[in-house]
Amino acid sequence: GGKDRRSGLILTIPLCLEQTSMDELSVTLDYLLSIPSEKCKARGFTVIVDGRKSQWNVVKTVVLMLQNVVPAEVSLVCVVKPDEFWDKKVTHFCFWKEKDRLGFEVILVSANKLTRYIEPCQLTEDFGGTLTYDHMDWLNKRLVFEKFTKESTSLLDELALINNGSDKGTQEKERSMDFNFLPSVDPETVLQTGHELLSELQQRRFNGSDGGVSWSPMDDELLAQPQVMKLLDSLREQYTRYQEVCRQRSKRTQLEEIQQKVMQVVNWLEGPGSEQLRTQWGIGDSIRASQALQQKHEEIESQHSEWFAVYVELNQQIAALLNAGDEEDLVELKALQQQLSDVCYRQASQLEFRQNLLQAALEFHSVAQDLSQQLDGLLGMLCVDVAPADGASIQQTLKLLEEKLKSVDLGLQGLREKGQSLLDQISNQASWAYGKDVTIENKENVDHIQGVMEDMQLRKQRCEDMVDVRRLKMLQMVQLFKCEEDAAQAVEWLSELLDALLKTHIRLGDDAQETKVLLEKHRKFVDVAQSTYDYGRQLLQATVVLCQSLRCTSRSSGDTLPRLNRVWKQFTITSEERVHRLETAVAFHSSAEKVLQECPEQPEAFNEMEQFDEIEAVGKSLLDRLTVPVVYPDGSEQYLGSPSDMASAAEHIREKMKLVSMKKQQLRQPEPATPES
Repeated sequence: GGKDRRSGLILTIPLCLEQTSMDELSVTLDYLLSIPSEKCKARGFTVIVDGRKSQWNVVKTVVLMLQNVVPAEVSLVCVVKPDEFWDKKVTHFCFWKEKDRLGFEVILVSANKLTRYIEPCQLTEDFGGTLTYDHMDWLNKRLVFEKFTKESTSLLDELALINNGSDKGTQEKERSMDFNFLPSVDPETVLQTGHELLSELQQRRFNGSDGGVSWSPMDDELLAQPQVMKLLDSLREQYTRYQEVCRQRSKRTQLEEIQQKVMQVVNWLEGPGSEQLRTQWGIGDSIRASQALQQKHEEIESQHSEWFAVYVELNQQIAALLNAGDEEDLVELKALQQQLSDVCYRQASQLEFRQNLLQAALEFHSVAQDLSQQLDGLLGMLCVDVAPADGASIQQTLKLLEEKLKSVDLGLQGLREKGQSLLDQISNQASWAYGKDVTIENKENVDHIQGVMEDMQLRKQRCEDMVDVRRLKMLQMVQLFKCEEDAAQAVEWLSELLDALLKTHIRLGDDAQETKVLLEKHRKFVDVAQSTYDYGRQLLQATVVLCQSLRCTSRSSGDTLPRLNRVWKQFTITSEERVHRLETAVAFHSSAEKVLQECPEQPEAFNEMEQFDEIEAVGKSLLDRLTVPVVYPDGSEQYLGSPSDMASAAEHIREKMKLVSMKKQQLRQPEPATPES
């Protein structure tokens, strides 16, 4: 890296103790001398042979070899000798005497005196100089440089061949592209290596090292920085052309692939795809049939989806190419895009129409099946004879029947709506939908839909007629149960009246007036009981009529009617007993009050004592009557009131009888004589 005082390059040959191969040394010198430019070689070389660690014979051989390797370029050879051992041998061979024969001057010099011939700043530390030099660093950079030079030169040739081939005719161009379109090395990698090398060289040139001289001939001339820059410029130029060639080739290849794929999509959709739809026209006659057709349609859609996915990808690729803005391809790309879109949208519309039609058919058949099941359930309910336990269950059954009929009405209305919607879709099914006339197939579908709706209407009408009959029968049964319940209620009311008569209607009154009021109340009480009995009889007669109409046996004929008659008979007997006691009490009180109210000054009113006897007899009869129970036809007995009530009434009668008896005694006694008499 250093220079002598003539600006010639300094070449250092270090020798060592080991055996030095002259052949390897010769090759190394040839390589090193090939590095500098011709301008540098013209200034000559100064060769430093470091023989301090070698033998004299080796040093002499090396010096002589320089005569054959670089005789013209070498101007001075400095042999660095050891401090001893060579003095005697030098006398046998003087290099200065051989200057003319060798072609250059040879100087034997010690290492510390080498600065006499070369500036210290151009010598390395091994020779007492200050020149900074790292041989491994130089070697690595040299290897990088040579690798870059070799790869870039080869790459330039390849890129030139590829780029020049792009200017030939179409067939020749395609053939060259196909034959060797890709270079052997990556241009990006080579360019990056060159830039890194150039950056390192420029940094060393301008920064210097360790405060030394900033200019270094090793970088500028030995590593040929201009050569790196020139190679990089050439590479960038050829690589830019190569990228454009690749872009054009890629665009042309992509366009051809797009054209091929577009035609594949169009041919399949207009061919096998349309043929699949042409074979599918029915809507099925049941849910299962419609579901099978839907499953088949889903398989067709699945096959179409694969091609639609290709369509989406192609559409994106075409859009990307259109955005690139190459005018020469715009018309062709737009035509391809329009053709592809038209075919795909038309086929997608056909698939969607078919799917909607099958979905509408499935909904129609679902509603029809639900309605059929509702009609079957309603018919089954109507066919079962009604045998409810009471009127509430009949009302509940009637309500359920009405709800089912209403549900059937709603179901039939829904069926008509679904059917009409399906018919509208079928009527809108034009021949373009499947590429053929579908009138015959549509007529079969229309006839099926209308037939289903008419059949459901007839079944619903039959069920309505049966519901009307069943409703009338159930209303009569409700009336029958109501009559039976009311008749039973009449019996309960009459029983309550009888119970009230036996337990609460027991007073006989304290005087005639009160007894007459009680008698009048009792007659009204009997009228209420009579009305209740008559009401029960009428209800039972109505049940008989309803049973005859319904052709069933009334439970009242064996239960309610005998109970009603039995309770009424008991009430009648009890009422008659009550009337008899009240009438007897009226007679007793009236007679007793009459005699008790008569004045003593009128003895003529009691001329006959039989009247007192009669009152006494009536009172005793009434007392006896109070102790006698009411005997019913079945032999059962009932007392009117409790024993305490009867004792209270009897006590009151006895007191009044006692008053009458005292009155009688007063009338029998003779009146005492007055003083005048």
